[in-house]
Amino acid sequence: MRTRLLLILCLVGSGLANKPPDVNCTVINLKYVQCLWNREGLNYTFSSRFHDESFRECDSYVLENGLTVGCKQPGDGLMTKRFKTFYTQLAQENQQYPVQEHKLKDKVKLDPPSNVTVQLRSDGNLWFEWEKINDCFESEVRFRVNNNNWQESSVSTGHQEHCINLPSKSSRYELQVRSRVSNSCGCSKEWSEWSQPAVWGTTHNKTDPVRRQDSQTVSVWQVLMGCVGVLTVFVVLFFLAFQERIRIIFVPDVPKPSLVPRDLEEWLNSSKGLKEVFKTNYMERTCSVREYCPVSDSESSDSSIVSVSTDQTDFYNSVQPSSPSTPEFAPNEQGISV
Repeated sequence: MRTRLLLILCLVGSGLANKPPDVNCTVINLKYVQCLWNREGLNYTFSSRFHDESFRECDSYVLENGLTVGCKQPGDGLMTKRFKTFYTQLAQENQQYPVQEHKLKDKVKLDPPSNVTVQLRSDGNLWFEWEKINDCFESEVRFRVNNNNWQESSVSTGHQEHCINLPSKSSRYELQVRSRVSNSCGCSKEWSEWSQPAVWGTTHNKTDPVRRQDSQTVSVWQVLMGCVGVLTVFVVLFFLAFQERIRIIFVPDVPKPSLVPRDLEEWLNSSKGLKEVFKTNYMERTCSVREYCPVSDSESSDSSIVSVSTDQTDFYNSVQPSSPSTPEFAPNEQGISV
């Protein structure tokens, strides 16, 4: 029984020893192919090729604790070559392991976008922009306000900007961008790393002692100015209510119109000028007008005479003028007096 167990363990151990480590390959920024493997305590040599090409040994190994754990294989035209099958092979001393096949179409990882800038434009909106690399790349942004949770948003292919509408000047905005190959050029599953954040506005981070002190100072001034304003309002109301001289300056008395003659008389008495205007004037001139009709030739041999006279009465000192004397009219005469 023990012999069988030892035999099984030997066979399993030899099988594991002959099994090559798994190799994972990714196209990095369309500049080189990076392949990584994990095998503790052993150094491997690496060779690779694309379809219709010959094997080429690794140009630059990735070392970890003095052991080879990966390879960076540069190449030209990786944007189109990634659609071909990629072959890799590991070797250890005189032993070569079987060739492995890789599909690199959806395994392209780009570098993070660079030169991310932010600007508050004349339209009142906040615009984030970054450097344009290729029309085949699509971007995704994430932003947060005042160090709260991140909010992600996609950006149309070929666009390198993102807008935040009507930002608050008292808040802090932070945005990051990442990119990948879009569907129009053979979509990749690998997103780039997030870019360096672009920040706009002030922060309300309570863990920052300097900014916390500034915020406390601003809040103290706001409370103080509010108290001064309320106290000023109370003082003005007090003087308007209890100090008549000051109240008349700001709120003069206006007479209330009324149909009662007594109220009108009291109001007129307050101004001598108005009283003189409304005083009755009886010193008016009176006049009388007389008109005489002409006499016919049969009744008088004299020529026709038409006379108009206007008598004006003298001014009288009394209040009521005397009636003027009535003139005598000749026969066939008519008189009009005014």
